[in-house]
Amino acid sequence: MKKIFITGIGTDVGKTIASAIVVEALQADYFKPVQAGDLEFSDTDKVKQLVSNSKSKFHDNSYALNTPMSPHAAAEIDEITIETSKIILPKTKHNLVVEGAGGLLVPLNDNETILDLITPEYKVIVVSRHYLGSINHTLMTIEILKNKGYNPAIIFNGNEHKTTEDIIKKMTGVEIIGRIDDEPYFDTIVIQEYSTLFKDRLESF
Repeated sequence: MKKIFITGIGTDVGKTIASAIVVEALQADYFKPVQAGDLEFSDTDKVKQLVSNSKSKFHDNSYALNTPMSPHAAAEIDEITIETSKIILPKTKHNLVVEGAGGLLVPLNDNETILDLITPEYKVIVVSRHYLGSINHTLMTIEILKNKGYNPAIIFNGNEHKTTEDIIKKMTGVEIIGRIDDEPYFDTIVIQEYSTLFKDRLESF
């Protein structure tokens, strides 16, 4: 069984779309430990709507917080404290995709960040979206993961930006799973197309 943790170089970089593609490609289960805001249509709901295979299961959040903020702050508003010891991976015989919240150093409480949810059995995929400053954010994210002993891969999100992608490939040396273009919309058919495109690389990752 393969466990894949999907993180990003920041917020709103496309982790959820990337997660749906990976779930579809590997017919994996999906788990988002911490959801902050958008509880009426959460990231779990979005992935479930985009995935068309019949094997994947979609597990409840360990923490579902009401406010779209950094988890530590959203938890404070809800008058709770996030305890990583209470974030238990769902039991499954399938591959498992776990989606983080924001980037690696997003705080969960006063002492721990998203990075503390990633344990050695995970393969890590970093979603990198092109914007001014994204090279720096991508290189820092990869460097942090390498320093922790991981050998991550990248999914680029957004239309091709050759100079950005080339320098990131050259300076990190990590595997590139592929790139998700700025599509007019995402539905099960588009997700299926990308899952077919990425499938071989994901299976060998």
